[in-house]
Amino acid sequence: MLDPIVNFFTRIFQLIGRGIGLVIGILLWPFMWVGRWYGNRNLTLRAVLGLIVVGIVGLYAYFFYVTQFWKSFDPDYPTRVAADSASAQATNAVAGDPIAGTTGTAEGSGQPAAAAAGTTAQTAPAPQSCKRSEIAAVAADLIDFNVNQNAWISSMLASKLGFFGVSWRNTPFFDNKAAFQLGINQVLRRTTTELVDTLGRARGTSRIDQNLQDARTALAWDEDAWYIGMRGPTRPTPSVYREAIGKLRGFNTSLEQCQATFDARADNLLQFLDRIAGDMGSTSDILRSQIEASDAGWFDPRADDRFWFAYGQLYAYYGILSATHTDFSAVIRERNLATLWDTMQTQMRDALNMQPWIISNGNESSFLFPSHLATMGFNLLRARSQIVEIRSVLDR
Repeated sequence: MLDPIVNFFTRIFQLIGRGIGLVIGILLWPFMWVGRWYGNRNLTLRAVLGLIVVGIVGLYAYFFYVTQFWKSFDPDYPTRVAADSASAQATNAVAGDPIAGTTGTAEGSGQPAAAAAGTTAQTAPAPQSCKRSEIAAVAADLIDFNVNQNAWISSMLASKLGFFGVSWRNTPFFDNKAAFQLGINQVLRRTTTELVDTLGRARGTSRIDQNLQDARTALAWDEDAWYIGMRGPTRPTPSVYREAIGKLRGFNTSLEQCQATFDARADNLLQFLDRIAGDMGSTSDILRSQIEASDAGWFDPRADDRFWFAYGQLYAYYGILSATHTDFSAVIRERNLATLWDTMQTQMRDALNMQPWIISNGNESSFLFPSHLATMGFNLLRARSQIVEIRSVLDR
């Protein structure tokens, strides 16, 4: 009685096995054909082709390594950058303000006998120094993180070749770090533009600081430039961005020598916050568009790069706004903004604790597929609402 049923299911499983074998055979056939063709070539040709294959494998192996291992990633990096400042103790001074210098001995004998004889050492004030800009310092540190401490992914040859010709952005593989770096870079471009146009000059009428101008020009370079471009030989992106590090630090050196300007006025701070709020609003809209375009959960190949771009932006703005608190400390103190500012920074830092291993873009009411994009969008809008509130206080 059961034989027909057993035979039926046996036949079904046999057909499934043959189908799987056929699919595997189709997938392996090109490799088997290449193997037979390669085996019939002469030794010289096989050696050349073998070296090419080894080179390609090595290229992608290195690409896999640099995309999966992130060096010096630290959401608390603003604290480390601030600790490097020689003028960190000048908490009441804004960027560009003179700070107390040290004194030295003009007659440096310092001998006990001279002191016993009542000799008074002559002292002279040290050369005047001014407080550096923490915004410029954090921006330089972020560029260093992107192109020196880590490889710049977008301009790598393996990144440009993609996955068998398909852009990595359209796959769920190896694009997270690149998107994170691009998010940081957007913040750096915005920050250097504001430094050139308003913060690094007096009321927009003085001469533009050349170091800041050069830094902005360098960061405007194509993000995916390699040694050879559409118009021939060119400079790769990392080498150009490294110049921006030196220019930003050069600006701070001039500022510490009181030879540059940082205009820490309330209206400049208001305008800077306006630009940041606009950037965050634009990115949250990008996240919303992706949420509406797909609810494939774990299987949305664009969700990860959208998420990590927004995360990179949040990571960078957390540091820039921490630095802004220091550079505009007098304005923040005069307008009683310290509590609002601290709340904003705490919320941004808490948002950086969200580091999922796999990004899901599921329906917002889904039980099995969370919506990481919706959560990131909420974090961005919450930080933006705090910025808008601070801005409204400044505008009164």
